[in-house]
Amino acid sequence: MEYIEDKNFKNEDYTLQKLSIGEYDNCSFINCNFSNTDLSEISFTECDFTNCDFSIAILNNTGFKSVIFNNCKLLGLHFDDCNKFLLEFSFRDCILNLSSFYKLSIKNTKFINCKLNEVEFVETNLSESIFDNCDLSNAIFENTNLGKVDFRTSFNFIINPETNHIKKAKFTQQNIKGLLAKYDIVIN
Repeated sequence: MEYIEDKNFKNEDYTLQKLSIGEYDNCSFINCNFSNTDLSEISFTECDFTNCDFSIAILNNTGFKSVIFNNCKLLGLHFDDCNKFLLEFSFRDCILNLSSFYKLSIKNTKFINCKLNEVEFVETNLSESIFDNCDLSNAIFENTNLGKVDFRTSFNFIINPETNHIKKAKFTQQNIKGLLAKYDIVIN
């Protein structure tokens, strides 16, 4: 297994040549294509990904430790298949549609200006996370820990307060209807 540190990767197409299995520490990946690739058993620590495409990549035991995704396409990913040890990431200007965070503990995660359509957050611990200006259309929240989560600038979510922990979660008058949708009432 290789150990790669402080290296920049630009304009690489890993659909043509697979990324070497190893540990990548403090590396940057810019304009790289990981779509439909197998990233199993690879570990990324304190890495940045910018303008990368990870659509439908395989993440079996992939490590993401203090990783930042900027303007990335992350369609249909099963983050729940990742290595759970020290799992930590943040997302800015990303598309995460159809991805799954099933049963993960990802406290304090930042989702900023992201599209999270049909994302699965079932039994996920998202406590103290931030959803800043995120589209959560058809995202699934069920038995999810949303304690102290900030939803104030996000929209299109439906969260059932009876089946999710929402103590001290933050909402606004404009988006509170997402908490009342199950009651089929009219809010003016």
